[in-house]
Amino acid sequence: MLPGYTAPSTREDALGTVVAAAVETAERFRALVVSGALELPLPGHGATGARWAALSALGAENLTVARLAEGHTDAAAILAELAGVTTQPGTLWGVWAAAPGTLRAERAGSGWRLTGSRKWCSGAYTCTDALVTAVGPDGPALFHARVGAGVEPVPDTWLATGMAASDSGTVEFTDAPAEPVGRPGDYTARPGFWHGGMGVAAVWLGGARGVARELDRLAEPDAHQFAHIGAVDALLATGQAVLDEAARQVDAGPGEPAEQLALRVRAAVERVATEVLDRVGRATGAGPLSLTAEHGTRVADLQVYLRQSHAERDLARLGELAAAQW
Repeated sequence: MLPGYTAPSTREDALGTVVAAAVETAERFRALVVSGALELPLPGHGATGARWAALSALGAENLTVARLAEGHTDAAAILAELAGVTTQPGTLWGVWAAAPGTLRAERAGSGWRLTGSRKWCSGAYTCTDALVTAVGPDGPALFHARVGAGVEPVPDTWLATGMAASDSGTVEFTDAPAEPVGRPGDYTARPGFWHGGMGVAAVWLGGARGVARELDRLAEPDAHQFAHIGAVDALLATGQAVLDEAARQVDAGPGEPAEQLALRVRAAVERVATEVLDRVGRATGAGPLSLTAEHGTRVADLQVYLRQSHAERDLARLGELAAAQW
């Protein structure tokens, strides 16, 4: 071995670091729930702006914690809207609703059972309860399942560098007992579905603010760096203005269709966050990305989280809605 050379970490060391970060994320998420910090105003009840501001602040601090917090608060809003109930104290909730066709729901006596697998479940090892979509005899529907009885995370199914500590992965459902929440189709038909989508955008904007903090560490910015700082300031202000106006509209008409509004907000905030990533990188160079673990993690986390957007598919749908009004 060369003098002064330190061998790279082994894969086991790297995995150990990820596990430690995921444990820390879970502990911080649990502490937020227990403290009552995630008992946020429901969307459309007059304080939507405050709700999204809280989610955004969490995103600026730590995106993996914010991801779990956003899922928990979204579950609380869904339960309130569709079932008129609240989450029980101490329970940690996720919303695992991607690709409903991967799960089947079948009647079992007076109850229901879920079978299949679900990818991209954030909080797979942390959450105590989850709202999941599954296809039953009458089409896609939403169900409440408790993690444990027939609901098991599958190890080594989340290999991403970004959002590595979000405890995400595939969950296997094996004849898992479940309770329906609302009627088939209610989950996506309600206005709150789109309100929740805008809550995700609030976290994205917070993540962009977190990345932009690296600009504060520039000792003596030159003219080019000041230009990037000014552009980032304008971008973040624009994203905030978009969210503030959307919150006003949601509170003014909580029962009104919100798909077009949500798609606009998500497209705008995604573009803001993407350009912030680019501007900060160009202003600061490779140093922070390669030498500062916190900043490198923030960048990687935000890049993965933004891909929760459906990109051009969402823009195409927004175009359809806009063109129908022209």
